[in-house]
Amino acid sequence: DVQLQASGGGLVQAGGYVRLSCAASGFTFDDYAIGWFRQAPGKDREGVICVSRRDGTTYYADSVKGRFTISTDNAKNQMYLQMNSLKPEDTAVYYCGADRYDYGLGSNCGYDYWGQGTEVTVSS
Repeated sequence: DVQLQASGGGLVQAGGYVRLSCAASGFTFDDYAIGWFRQAPGKDREGVICVSRRDGTTYYADSVKGRFTISTDNAKNQMYLQMNSLKPEDTAVYYCGADRYDYGLGSNCGYDYWGQGTEVTVSS
């Protein structure tokens, strides 16, 4: 079974940074597109970042470009979301996920798989 579990959230001041971790099992990062999405209270889910294993392209939401980056440790089957220069509008529950249909070309992930999220609260 594919499983993902995000961790590392918490309360951070605006302008600060946080690094989220995601433990994945049941697949390898070469199998699917992977990334992160978030959901703020009362808002729709928003794709944040997605990496294609098909062509190596990365999708970034406009709101996080230049501030968020994704990395992986394939040996540990872990992925990370480095979030810098945080803003109050980044407050949300963050989820890591995987997409079986890797279209590449810098497209956002569709997320067939995701796990329990981790909450990030950015205070002003």
